[in-house]
Amino acid sequence: MSTTPLPLSALAAPIERGTAAYRRANFALFLAGCSTFSLLYCVQPLLPEFARDFGLAPAVSSLALSLTTAALALAIFIAGALSQQVSRRRLMFASMALAAACNLLAAIAPDWTSLLLARTIEGAMLGGVPAVAMAYLAEEMDPRHLSGAMGLYVAGTAFGGMMGRVGMGVLVEIGSWRSAMAAIGAFGLIAAIGFAALLPPSRRFAPRRGFVARHHLDAWRAHLAHPGLLRLFAIGFVLTSVFVALFNYVGFRLAGAPYDLGPAGISLIFLAYVFGMFSSPFGGRLADRFGGRAPLIGGIAIMTAGAVVTLAAWLPLIVLGICLITIGFFVAHSVASAWVGRLARADKGHASSLYLLFYYFGSSVTGVIGGWAWQHGGWSGEVALTASLALAGIVLAIRIEDPRQPDRSDA
Repeated sequence: MSTTPLPLSALAAPIERGTAAYRRANFALFLAGCSTFSLLYCVQPLLPEFARDFGLAPAVSSLALSLTTAALALAIFIAGALSQQVSRRRLMFASMALAAACNLLAAIAPDWTSLLLARTIEGAMLGGVPAVAMAYLAEEMDPRHLSGAMGLYVAGTAFGGMMGRVGMGVLVEIGSWRSAMAAIGAFGLIAAIGFAALLPPSRRFAPRRGFVARHHLDAWRAHLAHPGLLRLFAIGFVLTSVFVALFNYVGFRLAGAPYDLGPAGISLIFLAYVFGMFSSPFGGRLADRFGGRAPLIGGIAIMTAGAVVTLAAWLPLIVLGICLITIGFFVAHSVASAWVGRLARADKGHASSLYLLFYYFGSSVTGVIGGWAWQHGGWSGEVALTASLALAGIVLAIRIEDPRQPDRSDA
């Protein structure tokens, strides 16, 4: 038997900017985003180490990441439904702590199969954070400040993604890949404890009692039938398609003539994530003030311009293009994430899980298609593919209705 959550009008007031609860929630979710994405991507710079230590082909070593992201994509979908039945804070804490523990197990895995098993379970555990974090913010934050808060969470994911890639290279230089993975796992446990201590409990969400499959199917069906939400889901697909495809194959370009950069030099490209840490909250504040459409279109347009700039042969211009791609991506992702929560009047966890399912599906599909574009068209083919997708994203953004009138009184 299920119970209907209380209407928002019968629950507590939302969290407003400038309050202690706002600061605590933002820092807690910054920790959640940072921990999730550092755990997820920490193996990316270790793939050559795995290939050497376990005697693997490069394609096989990449399973340490691809299996984790595949499990994450499926788990996000399930977590969106589960989050309607349980405490959002408890679910996110359990996901963070268990994923960090899996990373520690992967660090001491005696063989390749054991490492892959630990990493696959880790991806499944991580699924309890992204969709639920988006739903929590959409429910608890004052709608006037939602985009800014979402931007800070996305900034945490940017920092985590950078730390998991660049930081691991430094840690491996100091010790071994096992000690480096253990260090990231330990950080994940500390972040989980800090998250649980800081995040205010949900005050505007009442869990349903009992699991009713029909309700979840109806919620997903309703969100997919909403034209605005469906376009936002498609934009999530576009954003990660462009970002991941360009980042995946720029390393191949820079490793060849005339640049001939080694792995250490190529890994410094991920320092561009620093721009994402600042651009995502900035984009969120713009959306809070002016509405979502203009910042979303602007973010995608910056990504498109960045992709075109990378066509230059001069290395500093290529780096500039990568930075523009990063800035545009994090602006657009933070705005789109918040807009999903605003358009989904009910069952926000289901809406968030659908957005992230499209988001990670774009990474998987276009990551492969990008390889074909690189093989047959070189970097020009890569830019043609991603710029075309970005332009499609602009068309989708233009067609989304934004019923919220921007509130400029508190800017």
